[in-house]
Amino acid sequence: MDEMKRYREFLKDSLRKTIDFRASDQHRGVAVPPLQEDVDEGMSRVRLPERESWSSVIHEIDLAVAMGNRRSRRNFNDEYLSLEELAFLLWATQGQRNPQKQTPHFRTVPSAGARHSFETYLFIQRVENLAAGLYRYLPLSHELVFMAAADSRSSTNLSRAVFGQQFVAGAAVVFVWTTVPYRMEWRYLQAAHRVILLDAGHVCQNLYLACEAIRAGTCAIAAYDQEAMDEFIGVDGQEQFTIYLAPVGKYSS
Repeated sequence: MDEMKRYREFLKDSLRKTIDFRASDQHRGVAVPPLQEDVDEGMSRVRLPERESWSSVIHEIDLAVAMGNRRSRRNFNDEYLSLEELAFLLWATQGQRNPQKQTPHFRTVPSAGARHSFETYLFIQRVENLAAGLYRYLPLSHELVFMAAADSRSSTNLSRAVFGQQFVAGAAVVFVWTTVPYRMEWRYLQAAHRVILLDAGHVCQNLYLACEAIRAGTCAIAAYDQEAMDEFIGVDGQEQFTIYLAPVGKYSS
């Protein structure tokens, strides 16, 4: 099989026919992997505003209009996002649908087998009441955990990690999604990796539409230096690594 054909085969679901799913960790009774990575007890957390406070920042917009307006935006101004706006965007992309029912696998985005292999990291520069730096979203408690403060090299390092796309570092906040593949492999074995990529598309499309509702813009980024991006957010590049990112900011019409 030549190389191009091999990559095309990855896009097909034919692989599923060759897998003995009885060999999966799920079938063998191995404990289900957690839907959220652990957090060190000493790390600072920020409780995010809940849904009842978002009405002041979400603009009424017809879904068909939001879809029609959706575009990739790269020219961001210096306006800050509010904490309520950020909370809404995080809920739209990885939040729980009904947290009061304690069903953490039911999110606002679909995921194969409700396995949700993603973690959301945020490089924040302009969000009201938040210090600039790196954060991670905790969807099970709707909180941010502070990972590291921004320094004079952060924007430069980020630009380098996205092959010099300087507009990324000019955003108010950059969403960086990592995947923890084992969450999906636990059930689907070798079929896990294709559906991880499908899931990533669901997440980013929700971000695009949610941005339209707060009059902000975003631009999906799939071209990045894998090792540099993983180092920037502090993941190991093996059991967890960057899969997609998107800068978000206000823009001038």
